[in-house]
Amino acid sequence: MEQPGPSIIFPRENLFFSITRRAERFFILLRNFFNLMITSILLILAGLVALYFGAEWLVKGACSLAIRLGMTPLIAGLTVVAFGTSSPELVVSLVATFKGAGDIAIGNVVGSNSFNIAFILGLTAVIVPLSVQFQLLKFDTPFMIAAAGLFLWFFRDRVISAPEAAIFFALLIAYIIINIRLAKKHVTPAVADEYNGEMGALATVAHEPVWKSLAFILLGLAVLVAGSRAFVIGAVDIARSYGISEAIIGLTIVAAGTSLPELASSLVAAFRKQADIAIGNIIGSNIFNILGILGLSGMIAGPLRGPGISNLDLYFMMGVSVVLLPLLRTGYRIARWEGGLLLASYGVYLFFMWPR
Repeated sequence: MEQPGPSIIFPRENLFFSITRRAERFFILLRNFFNLMITSILLILAGLVALYFGAEWLVKGACSLAIRLGMTPLIAGLTVVAFGTSSPELVVSLVATFKGAGDIAIGNVVGSNSFNIAFILGLTAVIVPLSVQFQLLKFDTPFMIAAAGLFLWFFRDRVISAPEAAIFFALLIAYIIINIRLAKKHVTPAVADEYNGEMGALATVAHEPVWKSLAFILLGLAVLVAGSRAFVIGAVDIARSYGISEAIIGLTIVAAGTSLPELASSLVAAFRKQADIAIGNIIGSNIFNILGILGLSGMIAGPLRGPGISNLDLYFMMGVSVVLLPLLRTGYRIARWEGGLLLASYGVYLFFMWPR
């Protein structure tokens, strides 16, 4: 009985099936890639919205509770508001550290500090020139520069150890105590009225039951945690999909996204002619970013490692911090052209930083 011979596949047919299979694999990969990108972008957008509203609710609840417990609007504005607007950076850095994304955690702080001064203050001054009368800025700005310098020294090996983080946190406590004492002694009536007007709405909320303030605080924290997880997951996925380093993502997208509360509060304060609040929020936020965020993250989650953070990133953050001091002391005013200079410096920094 004859055995059937092997089936014959013509070369053209074999080539056709090979091309078809490769095309099918390509389109599957393309579909998966775009599905991942759409999901990542949606996660980032949802995270940004959650971070913004979470910070707003947290600050509202914390301020109303602080005023109800006897804290003056001035002290609440200098501490609770300034540090509360940094809550997105804190939660995002903690989440990134626990996920092993140290470059995002460190890059978030370095990028936020640069973004706060070069972009937010620059943009605010271009829209409305900022006149500064608050004498406490003579203390806060040098303290911010000293904190940035200490960070550069500790981070020279690209690691923030647990003892170094503890030093940061201890300095934050000392800063808060000194700032409150200075505010009570040297604040001018004009500045006190400025903060009283800004915090007036919260002062009326303070007459509501304490449970409402606590509810705002808990709701804000919950939304911040959920938003930060979504934001970090989306940012890391985009970085890995495009082959971009996590440090770049942390220094740009994450830093700008978590600085939305500072951007909103500074612009609103500037339009209301409340320059001391606009600048004070930025300086207080930058101090809390280094001492509070790196301090807490380093103590809770262990050593913080950021090998992807370059000297360019560190020196630019330090440079704009130092430049802010003469800008504030020269006539106690940031003019439009000086704001434009800050914005231009940020654009140049992005140009040289992005190819990494």
